[in-house]
Amino acid sequence: MATNTRVMKATPDQVWDVLADGWLYPLWVVGASRMREVDTDWPTVGSQLHHSVGSWPLLIDDTTEVAESAPGRSLALRARAWPTGAAGVRITLEPADDGHTRVVIEEDAISGPALLVPRLLRDPGLKWRNVESLRRLAYLAERRSARG
Repeated sequence: MATNTRVMKATPDQVWDVLADGWLYPLWVVGASRMREVDTDWPTVGSQLHHSVGSWPLLIDDTTEVAESAPGRSLALRARAWPTGAAGVRITLEPADDGHTRVVIEEDAISGPALLVPRLLRDPGLKWRNVESLRRLAYLAERRSARG
């Protein structure tokens, strides 16, 4: 499983506020290009984000579903990525020094053709993508933190 960590200058609740706003998903998730709909009970277990991946005109409509949710602490997702399958993603928020938050994101393929690719080849791409996703998440959470 590809694992990335970043310390953000925001509290766990401030980071959670970004995760809990499904409409922000394409602003921090690399590959998600637009939102079509957010279930009203997002991010409770079973709720979904209805998004598109790719670039116009090659957009694919897909969904991401909440598998586990512990507000302010963790969020586990099943992100569909047709035609490659689905990925399991876990985001963990841990309090760090000075009111900051250590955010850990773990991701790996859980179904579909992507499982045919050896982990040794899958992990570097996922790690690279999630470095950028965490950078974007930090921008959003830290800007909200600065606004007070």
